[in-house]
Amino acid sequence: MKRAQSVAQVRWDLALRYRLIETVAWWEGRLTTGHLMQSFGISRQQASKDINTYISEHAPTNLTYDKQVKGYIPSKDFTPRFIDDSASAYLHLLYQNNERAPHIDGLALAYAHTKVLEVPDRPIRPEVLRPLLKACRDGLRLEIEYVSLNTPQPEVRLIAPHTLVYTGMRWHVRAYCEKNGQYRDFVLSRLRVEPELLDVSANSRDLDEDWNTEVPVIIAADGRLDPDQRAIIEADFGMQKGQLIVSCRRALVKYVLQRYQIDPKNLNPNPEAQQIVVNNLKELKPWLYE
Repeated sequence: MKRAQSVAQVRWDLALRYRLIETVAWWEGRLTTGHLMQSFGISRQQASKDINTYISEHAPTNLTYDKQVKGYIPSKDFTPRFIDDSASAYLHLLYQNNERAPHIDGLALAYAHTKVLEVPDRPIRPEVLRPLLKACRDGLRLEIEYVSLNTPQPEVRLIAPHTLVYTGMRWHVRAYCEKNGQYRDFVLSRLRVEPELLDVSANSRDLDEDWNTEVPVIIAADGRLDPDQRAIIEADFGMQKGQLIVSCRRALVKYVLQRYQIDPKNLNPNPEAQQIVVNNLKELKPWLYE
């Protein structure tokens, strides 16, 4: 019997097709050559070859051809080789491919019953982003003009950026600020003119302690809820022993709380509206405010 080829040895383009094969078969229940043809712009012959190669070299027992549905269906012994078969992974795929997936035969069926609430993009100009990316890659200093609520008029800053961060609502760059002598966050939509690339900076990501050090954010159901209500919240968030422990970089603690809609300054007087709290808020306070 021919030994299955290692997943690690599969070409990148083939791996993408195999992932689609498994995703459509497992979650939509029917796979055809049309899925691959429409998604990757390949011929029917090539799509058929990909499905047959997937079966013969990687997963001999995963798919069964069903004449009634004129396609492949997952067998009762289906074991994915290229995807995570958890519900959360599939829902994440739907979220990631919100614009593209409706045009993919198979995933389009799922999108007929799916709605993703999009957050409007904040305007970030290419001439601002490109120097930032180069500075991050090459460890360079940048001269920027930056505005903030405290300083509404553009102010020249010298920074050494190292990482772009998306918080779920906006993009910012983590950078060493020479004015403050600290690593800080700069919102990309608040950079005004094209940044000027300077020389190499000595203030690299390796020296950003808050970036390189992780802390746990311990989330629990609001103690003011009754036991039955707390049990519902604990199940909603997949808590173990009444807690959800989220490990994150110290520099990102405040953004994690924002994603969970937790205001560290104000406890909602209505526990049913608050729902969750941070159990170790005191330990996290040094990284909540700049």
